Amino acid sequence: MSTYRSFITTFDKLLIAGLGCGLVGLCLLACGFIYTFRNPAEPRPTATQNLAGPGLMTPVSITPTLSLFTPTTFPAFTPTLIENTPVPLPPIGNTSLSGRIVFTCFVQQIDQICLMNADGSGRRQLTDFDATSFYASLSPDGETIYFISRKDGPFEIYSMNLNGRNVERLTNSIGSLYAPELSPNGNRIIFTNHGNGIWIMRADGNNPRPLTTRDDIDPTWSPDGSMIAFASNRSGERQLYVMNYDGSNITQITDLNNMGGRSSWSPDGTKLAFYRGPAGDHNIFTVNVDGSNVTRLTSGGDNLGPSWSPDGNWIAFTSFRDGNNEIYIIRPDGTGLTRLTESPISDWQPRWGR
Repeated sequence: MSTYRSFITTFDKLLIAGLGCGLVGLCLLACGFIYTFRNPAEPRPTATQNLAGPGLMTPVSITPTLSLFTPTTFPAFTPTLIENTPVPLPPIGNTSLSGRIVFTCFVQQIDQICLMNADGSGRRQLTDFDATSFYASLSPDGETIYFISRKDGPFEIYSMNLNGRNVERLTNSIGSLYAPELSPNGNRIIFTNHGNGIWIMRADGNNPRPLTTRDDIDPTWSPDGSMIAFASNRSGERQLYVMNYDGSNITQITDLNNMGGRSSWSPDGTKLAFYRGPAGDHNIFTVNVDGSNVTRLTSGGDNLGPSWSPDGNWIAFTSFRDGNNEIYIIRPDGTGLTRLTESPISDWQPRWGR
């Protein structure tokens, strides 16, 4: 009997203890549920996550975040004629505005190549690349445009015809290239190789080689092809220089402060047009090739990049005088200032050709 009672007493104690532990467990489970509900845990690791320490790392499966951007598909670009109404021209006697002007146009935040008649009519956008294209020039016969673009990576030299077709890349990874221009005889192209001087190559892009090795920029051929003008800081401050077509006999032309880069020969080969002045206040000048007779043509407006007309009667340039970069022309004596473009986008770097 005593043994039986001892067994019952022990059983009761175990039963009570078990019930007590059960109640405690239920309480802990309830508390855990409430904590989890109010403080949700991070997602459970997937089978590919590392659970055994840094020595056994395996790739982690990641769920991509939804992007709200939807790419826009644009139709293929076809050059179209955009009629531009130029500002009425002043009386110009028996002189007509002939030839074409190729220039840089800033379209949808990217520089492109545009072309227009010398009177501002017949404006066309020729390129529609997704990278900068600028520094265009016309061949002496007026049939081919040379320019640079980053459309294939670094700045390379390209050619195309007047409707923007037959685009051909002429250089291949010889540097960052600028300001290509075909020689008057059509055999050679000169250009800037940034930081490596003025270079020359055949018209088809073969045999590129340096003419100078200083930080020289913006070369341009003389009308007879015997000389090249360019800008350089080789004397300490940027100035205009000329040299023979083979790079010999380098001669400094100007000794002025705040000199710009791009210049242009007069068709008779006796003068250069250039720009200079402090930032935001450049003006257009001319100078004899021997350095004499420096003449200012403009007064205010931040004027850049002059280009002489093939007949010698006008000089085209860029000006910010109306609050936007537009292309203007002026006579070599400083009269007849006329705006050719009137566009909401920036038009600049004009080069006049036939």
